[in-house]
Amino acid sequence: MSVVSELSRLRRPKGASASRSPAARGDNKAAIFFLAPWFVGLGLITIGPMIASAFLSFTDYSLLQAPKWIGLQNYSRMLNDVQLRDSLRVTFTYVVVAVPIQLAAALGLALLLDRGVRGLALYRSVFYLPSLIGGSVAIAILWRQIFGSDGLINMVLAHFGIQGASWVSDPKYALGTLIILHVWTFGAPMIIFLAGLRQIPEMYYEAASIDGAGKLRQFRAITIPLLTPIIFFNLVLQVIGAFQSFTQAFVVSGGTGGPVDSTLFYTLYLYQRGFADLQMGYASAMAWLLLAIIAVLTAANFFLSRYWVFYND
Repeated sequence: MSVVSELSRLRRPKGASASRSPAARGDNKAAIFFLAPWFVGLGLITIGPMIASAFLSFTDYSLLQAPKWIGLQNYSRMLNDVQLRDSLRVTFTYVVVAVPIQLAAALGLALLLDRGVRGLALYRSVFYLPSLIGGSVAIAILWRQIFGSDGLINMVLAHFGIQGASWVSDPKYALGTLIILHVWTFGAPMIIFLAGLRQIPEMYYEAASIDGAGKLRQFRAITIPLLTPIIFFNLVLQVIGAFQSFTQAFVVSGGTGGPVDSTLFYTLYLYQRGFADLQMGYASAMAWLLLAIIAVLTAANFFLSRYWVFYND
């Protein structure tokens, strides 16, 4: 008998057979059976379209004719596309302004709810509701009516003798209305912040109080450092989600990205090129550029996290 086989025999638990029992094999078959729909969906809905998009990004494809291989022309074309650069500028402005404000609002409300107010479950549900419906077409239409020339905002301002603008039709304010809509959907990060606050040991605050630290000092020295993993998690998710925003800009601007391209998100411009102009090959290349931008920013966030994210090991 070889040494390897002898060691395998010694390591085997007493009474265990060399082959797996029928029950164990049956459990594996059941697991594969239940996971099969997910793997099929992964292949057909995610991996398959990604492979097709990667191929189409090197072609001239209009949905009406067969794809024609053109190499890197779609990618070189993006370098000279002025409207694409404008859409990137609008999108980056939206992400840089909206995401920090949204996270600050979510953290502020989480701190208020963490104080043990009555009806906490109700408040959590009410504040979380905008995250569920904020990206819907109905809310985007409602938002357009609220900030229209005869909308709710101007009606309130009129009571104070202030002549309001047509917020969604003025290029100076149109993007701001979409930023407000994004900030309004603070429910999901708020719930995550609230869960993180509940995980901070109370003894840290008690020790700080004994040492004479006030509430502000405790917030800066205890709450923020111990909450940095949650802040980082929310930051990554919200940045990715903000770059993919589409419905709000499409509905509020009527699909044009106006006025004067002030709400022309990158995803909206991609939609215009792919489905309005039938330049599906170019739109596929744009989609991969968006993926690259999100991947680079996510990698940068992970790299920089080592300098400001602290884990309580």
